[in-house]
Amino acid sequence: MEPGPVRLWRDASGALLRLRLARPKANILDAEMIAALDAALSAGWASGPTLAVLIDAEGPHFSFGASVEEHLPAQSAAMLVGFHALLLRLLALPAPVLCAVRGQCLGGGLELVLTASRIFAAPGATFGQPEIRLGVFAPAASALLPERIGRAAAEDMLLSGRSLGAEEARMIGLIETVAEDPARVAEEWFSAHLADKSAAALGHAMAASRGALIARTRARLAELEALYLNDLMRTRDALTGLQAFLTKRTPHWEHR
Repeated sequence: MEPGPVRLWRDASGALLRLRLARPKANILDAEMIAALDAALSAGWASGPTLAVLIDAEGPHFSFGASVEEHLPAQSAAMLVGFHALLLRLLALPAPVLCAVRGQCLGGGLELVLTASRIFAAPGATFGQPEIRLGVFAPAASALLPERIGRAAAEDMLLSGRSLGAEEARMIGLIETVAEDPARVAEEWFSAHLADKSAAALGHAMAASRGALIARTRARLAELEALYLNDLMRTRDALTGLQAFLTKRTPHWEHR
């Protein structure tokens, strides 16, 4: 492993690529972290055949989400384009992505996790899209959550901004497994179910399984970026909510 916002290595088999968010405790997904994840994927793929990718995080929390500062009008377009490109790349990888989550997994952190084929979580993990509390919405989650848990459950999370505990998340299909050591259990699942497979076969199976999802998500993200940048960011409440968060005060909505 090397220093930086993302750690990259392979497991003992050489076929499981490990990526770790390495800026605890918040593991904020800012432009630097997004670029580091993209670079790690490129470096990892160039280093040998890969049967799966396992993403986890240092510290007590997976991620508090994307940088709120980068949601402000001057940076929001670049932030959304860069982050959505990373999510689409993860969705289209020719190998399954596994995620192991501890602590809080919020906002952009959950959007990152939603690209996974399987999500493993510790009993104390929590999952939420709190953007609505800041006067904005979560573009990628608006596309990906309904695909994973259905519209009603997705709207519950997106419109309320509430967080779900691990057991509730498992019950609605957001995650698959709750375990004390989610990364270890993810590695065991890889060993039991993927380690003896052909990388070529897995790549084609992923393309077959996800082709329609990727096409829908790419089109939907383009629509949502336009809605966010051209409409939402022109409202008074969006700027009010973001600035209130940054200055640690309660927002006073004008409802316009």
